[in-house]
Amino acid sequence: MTRYCASRTYLAGAAVAFALALFSGWYATHWAPAAIPAALFLFSGAVLAWLATRPAIELGEAYMRIGKQRIHWLDIRRVDRTGWVSPLVVNLTLADDSRVLLIYPGDLDSANSLLRQLRRHATEALIDGIPYKQFWGEALPPGRERRRLPSPRYRLLREEDEAEVERLYHLLKTVGHLDSASSGEEKK
Repeated sequence: MTRYCASRTYLAGAAVAFALALFSGWYATHWAPAAIPAALFLFSGAVLAWLATRPAIELGEAYMRIGKQRIHWLDIRRVDRTGWVSPLVVNLTLADDSRVLLIYPGDLDSANSLLRQLRRHATEALIDGIPYKQFWGEALPPGRERRRLPSPRYRLLREEDEAEVERLYHLLKTVGHLDSASSGEEKK
């Protein structure tokens, strides 16, 4: 079983943000515009404290556990990554069409490792809209799923030149040769 816990840097960041909010609040008693950064620091500290107290994520062979919630790997139908990497935010869609927003406030290496393991264990899921086997590069079954793309047609000549080549080709087909004067002299 693998366990992913929140990074301690979020707790340290929350403490720094609360300290700055306290200082800005004290300074706002002398200068009123200092209340704006105090409110922003307070909000940032609250968000960082919330991230620091997120429950641990445990990955087992048959299931994953987020706090007290247990999700079996076979119940996961979609694993959709958002733009957030640190903290890692992933949308999971389950078999009963319910959604779980997984938030992991860890360092970048741990977040990438967790994402890779989520993708690897969710064998019945679409991963960012791509079927599991195709995402991991396994061979596609022959048949309808494979389709051939038409080969591209590149323009080698301008339209006028193409018309000239076409005219000469039809002339060659009807006459049998292009230069009648030189072919008549060769027969003599």
